[in-house]
Amino acid sequence: MSLFLVNRYLGEEDDGSISRESRSQALLAKLQQKAKEKQKPSLTEQRQQLPEEQTVQQNVRKKRKVDKDSSQKSQNHKKRKSEVVPLHVLDSENHDESVKEEKKKEKGVNETQRKKNQSDSSVEGLSDTHVTGRDRQEDTAEEEAEAENDSTKQTTEKTSAPTGFTVVGAFENKPVQKVHRVLPQWLAQPDVIHRDIKSNLVPVSDISGLCAPLVKKLQNNGIQHFFPVQVEVIPAILESTQQGLLIGCGGYKPRDICVSAPTGSGKTLAFVIPVIQVLMKRVVCEVRALAVLPTKELAQQVCKVFTSYAEGTTLKVVMLAGQKSFAAEQASLSEHRGGVRRTLADIVVATPGRLVDHINKNSGFCLEHLRFLIIDEADRMIDSMHQSWLSQVVRAVYRSGNSSETMSIFKRAEPAYVTAASLSPPQMPLQKLLFSATLTQNPEKLQQLGLHQPRLFSSIHSHSNTTPAAPTQKQDRFDFPQGLTEYYVPCTLSKKPLLILHFILRMKLSPILCFTNSRETAHRLFVLLQLFGGIHAAEFSSRLSPGERKRTLKEFEQGKIQLLISTDAAARGIDINGVKCVVNYDAPQYIRTYIHRIGRTARGGKAGLAFTFLLGVQEKNFLQMVVEAGSPGIQKQVVKPENLKSMEARYEQTLQELANIIKDEKTR
Repeated sequence: MSLFLVNRYLGEEDDGSISRESRSQALLAKLQQKAKEKQKPSLTEQRQQLPEEQTVQQNVRKKRKVDKDSSQKSQNHKKRKSEVVPLHVLDSENHDESVKEEKKKEKGVNETQRKKNQSDSSVEGLSDTHVTGRDRQEDTAEEEAEAENDSTKQTTEKTSAPTGFTVVGAFENKPVQKVHRVLPQWLAQPDVIHRDIKSNLVPVSDISGLCAPLVKKLQNNGIQHFFPVQVEVIPAILESTQQGLLIGCGGYKPRDICVSAPTGSGKTLAFVIPVIQVLMKRVVCEVRALAVLPTKELAQQVCKVFTSYAEGTTLKVVMLAGQKSFAAEQASLSEHRGGVRRTLADIVVATPGRLVDHINKNSGFCLEHLRFLIIDEADRMIDSMHQSWLSQVVRAVYRSGNSSETMSIFKRAEPAYVTAASLSPPQMPLQKLLFSATLTQNPEKLQQLGLHQPRLFSSIHSHSNTTPAAPTQKQDRFDFPQGLTEYYVPCTLSKKPLLILHFILRMKLSPILCFTNSRETAHRLFVLLQLFGGIHAAEFSSRLSPGERKRTLKEFEQGKIQLLISTDAAARGIDINGVKCVVNYDAPQYIRTYIHRIGRTARGGKAGLAFTFLLGVQEKNFLQMVVEAGSPGIQKQVVKPENLKSMEARYEQTLQELANIIKDEKTR
């Protein structure tokens, strides 16, 4: 039956004349041809896939066999020459060799027959119709197992290495620990200043070390109590001068002092009072104190405070901020008397640019006797380090130490390591005093100031300063003024001027200090409100001369101006009396700008309001920035469109007039 099925498969009819043997031979022949045709491509593929390593190993093995055979032959030849062997022994050996050769031949014949039988059996397996798929699978599985055994043997032979050696390149994946920010000890553990001003006032007479004339002058100026910042900082500065002006305590250089406190907390008076008291004892007039400030307006304010407390003493205060000509400032610093140039200033208040000009161009400006270097608004002064003003000041202070003159007690050398040689003879130290409401906690930036064993006084005493900062903390935290209430007003760009009009005309908020991001925006808003009418407004920016800005600030303090539209020129440190409300017409981009803007109100513990106009795109980022900076809370203030409708008609008309005026100004 099986043979009949094969015939049907091959398309042959059952012919009784042909014998079964002839049929089976014909079938075998056809099947063998098909098997050969299938084996040819498989053999070629196997030959191509054979690696070069196996061929190399085979060649090595052949060489080894040839070497062994040659060595054995040479050894046998030597033995034959050296030893005399009997004939019967030789005959027996020849007989044994012939037997061995016959056995080798028989083994070779058997191997060839076994290979032929395997090939025949494979062909017969193909021709046998009773062989099932399971048998074929088992055969292939056995062949694969044998191949795997051979490959494992080869790999074990290749990879077998001597024990006791480490494997190069085997790296283990170890979990990498996250790097947390760890502050230096003086930044992480500052001297804490109380945040609540009203409940921590200390009478002026209770501060030890203050001289009677200064206490009396403070009381005459209406100051009966010191703020927490002044209570902590004034004694610390006076402590460093107990041994006199020329040397520090024990001959050592005093520690530099950094103060980080909110706006309006009394930082200016904290350095003016101790500096005046220390310099009151001086005999020879030399520049002993230098205060550097970022803007002219702030320099004017600090110079005014110094001058008021230096009255009745021999101390003289000079300002170098470009308010006068260079020649007039030069004349106020020094004079020629008896053929010798003498210094006329004890305290100098300057801006960085004008200070560098006098160091380089004014030969009568000498800083070799400088005792105090005061840096107000220190974070902004660090950002302006590209002017290299600090390095030039330090170079001018230690100029005498670089000269080849004879050694004297007044000769100053730039401090290095503290050794016995560096302390003898003692020299007058240079102490740096830093003040800011937004002092950075970045050690890399503070390193530019070259501080000596700094001591930090800070009102920001959260847990983030004493422990490693959390990975999610993106910016520093600051202290916001007490008594300040913050609001944000959602609006559109076209409704901002209407909101300003609503605050003044409807809500009766006056006086208002309004901040913009550019002087062009400030000027456009000022012209628009003038055209609208009903409001007495003024602008305060670099478009005005110094005299005009000074006059504008004075009128604003007197209440003659309802709305002062300013750029950030008035945001830093300027103490403007009577500011009840601050409006951020343009949202600030940086948190430090925001803190200095809102710090113009709620000063000295008083109450104040701060409004920020926010577009829909700005809300998310601005609120997140304020919350991360440590704001106690900013509230949402919504102005209904119905409250602005009555002013829209007049507003549209003034916009057309504004466009014509701006065109005329550009053509000029």
